[in-house]
Amino acid sequence: MTRLGARELAEAILDPGSRKPWDRPPPPVAEPGSAYAAELAAARERSGCDEAVITGEGLLRGRRVAFVVSEFRFLAGSIGVATADRIVAAVERATAERIPLLAAPSSGGTRMQEGTAAFVQMARITAAVMRHRAAGLPYLVYLRHPTTGGVLASWGSLGHVTAAEPGALIGFLGPRVYEALHGEPFPEGVQVAENLAAKGLVDAVVDVGELPEIASRALSVLCGEATGEAGEPADAAEEVPEDVPAWESIERSRDPDRPGVRELLRHAAVDVSVLSGTGEGEADPGLLLALARFGGVPCVVVGQDRRSQRTGHPLGPAGLRVARRGMRLARELALPLVTVVDTPGAVLSADAEERGLAGEIARCLAELTTLAVPTLGVLLGEGTGGAALALLPTDRVLCARHGWLSPLPPEGASAIVHRTVDRAAEMAQAQGVRAADLRAAGIVDRIIPERPDAAAEPVEFCARAAALVAAGLRALAGTDPAARLAARHARFAGLR
Repeated sequence: MTRLGARELAEAILDPGSRKPWDRPPPPVAEPGSAYAAELAAARERSGCDEAVITGEGLLRGRRVAFVVSEFRFLAGSIGVATADRIVAAVERATAERIPLLAAPSSGGTRMQEGTAAFVQMARITAAVMRHRAAGLPYLVYLRHPTTGGVLASWGSLGHVTAAEPGALIGFLGPRVYEALHGEPFPEGVQVAENLAAKGLVDAVVDVGELPEIASRALSVLCGEATGEAGEPADAAEEVPEDVPAWESIERSRDPDRPGVRELLRHAAVDVSVLSGTGEGEADPGLLLALARFGGVPCVVVGQDRRSQRTGHPLGPAGLRVARRGMRLARELALPLVTVVDTPGAVLSADAEERGLAGEIARCLAELTTLAVPTLGVLLGEGTGGAALALLPTDRVLCARHGWLSPLPPEGASAIVHRTVDRAAEMAQAQGVRAADLRAAGIVDRIIPERPDAAAEPVEFCARAAALVAAGLRALAGTDPAARLAARHARFAGLR
């Protein structure tokens, strides 16, 4: 694997000629004439750097950003006291000047020559990063080969968005240490970027050449700047759809060709960055988390993926934990949250019970009902059970003409009431599951027209839905947070 030096990497990411170093010469940390002093001198000669990180600022596609980049050739990128001083100073300056921070670690971890004093610096660096995040500023991480030990267990694992270099060794325990301690190699394929992405620990695996575009796209949303695209006004006249039986809508919502959240993002959003999993070791294909813009408005999107759920990946507890990651992102960076409900229901299994499905539904409801940022829900298709309810209580709710909401699939409701599934259509009609019923009950604010069916006009339908999402977000943006929360609580308290 070709390893770029720290300066080469920074130059590859930033706009040409824009890099400005922030570094000052580090203070002496080794006794003159000691073996450690000789190692430091050799590291400076070998790497061309005076410490294991470089810091500074530059432009990324015209946007001012700060950076902290490891130099692995300097004592394996290890973190000593002077290294930590440099990192913390850069993070604090980025916080004070309110600019996003990009970190590109590549390190073996703590500098053993400095022992415990170096080891505890990881807590100090973490505290600085968390102050940066608490200030509502984006923190992006690019994990490079190799990133191990205390660096991964601190500032390497705290990104709002985290990408990794293809094939990079990324792990807490260095494989050489494991083999020395246990007398056998660490299992292959575990501490590899691609495996960590599949497990929901990193969001993407990308080459350095792709990094500027990917980071710029993410920052376009994370920095929360709305563009001037107005879209449809929020108070535009609502089209009254032709009345159809509930069962017809249910059958249409189950059409395999019906567009879902992925099509909505593909056809009608821009600056889309799909994130992977919880960031904590869980992933669920049934739940999609993304950063995106609708009509120029940046937002976090949490959406149930109809195709994954219908092809062997029903929504489980991990999916709801991914949704809560999206809620945290929205809260921390003061971004509006868009939820997309489209689910035949959560997975029903012993494993889901043991991993806390019911508790995750409750925690989603708790976070969503108390989230201070603007929230907008889209009932795009099927809305079955607790999995649907978990993403529903938002400030404003849109519903596709053939979207519907029910405590159980109509077949299940029929089985409970009539001891047969044959009266499902009758149950659906009686329960008031249709978009028109939801609108009349105050559960839904606006119906998204289908002409006559989203499956027959996927691009047009997605554009129509996106325009209403953008209009809703723009209308919510100007409201007082306390008033908005009070209205949200009153809205659901008043449902009868």
